Amino acid sequence: MADFATGGTHQQPKGWNALRKHVMDYKIDVALWATRIANLLFTIGYFIPLFWNPYNAYYKALMANAATSALRLHQRLHPVSFTRQFFMQLMTEDSCHYLFYAMIFLYVPPVTLVLLPVALFSLLHAASYSLQLLDTLGQNSWWGARLAISIVEFQSRNILRLISFTEIFLMPFTVVLILLGRAGLFTPFMYYQFLLMRYRSRRNPYTRNMFLELRALLENAANKPSTPAFLRNIIMSIVTFTCRLAPEMPAQ
Repeated sequence: MADFATGGTHQQPKGWNALRKHVMDYKIDVALWATRIANLLFTIGYFIPLFWNPYNAYYKALMANAATSALRLHQRLHPVSFTRQFFMQLMTEDSCHYLFYAMIFLYVPPVTLVLLPVALFSLLHAASYSLQLLDTLGQNSWWGARLAISIVEFQSRNILRLISFTEIFLMPFTVVLILLGRAGLFTPFMYYQFLLMRYRSRRNPYTRNMFLELRALLENAANKPSTPAFLRNIIMSIVTFTCRLAPEMPAQ
């Protein structure tokens, strides 16, 4: 009974030594946390250019996102195999989607809105892992940081919805960028492929759900008696055109 009681009250060691051991045991997880923090710092540096040139900070933020995505793919799909099954699985990974996202906009002049999804994803994941690191240090360590993390986690659903809305809004915005001479002709087509992958995502249904919400919102607006006929036709044409572009989802 004494041995059972002793085992039941055993606690994991806390403190800086425990944190050091955690870093050594979970190198990839810590590297992911570091690249996400770097993404946030470079994004802040883009908006508040105190330490970096904002132009350089923008592309460093995208490269930090690409590094995060590559590390995450290495973690989830290791080892690499040159097979059709591996490629199909690769295309379903959210990290692959955002690696492609970074590659699209690395060759486009800075667009502020582009950094929003990657920065918000970095914020969510970095906050979650930061809490784990703080737990390793001890329960009472950095209570202010814990409060900030709890706020982020409480708003996680709204943050994910904002990310999905931004992903959708960037599609027509890439067309505007062409008209402004700030993007190549292939940018919307490449971004459309990214959006298709996000729509098909199995782990993150928020983009798909946001499309449904926007469709319902537009249809409700079009069906209001006060909506002029010409505006109703425009709205329904947009909805119909968008639905034609949507991929078919396999039966669950």
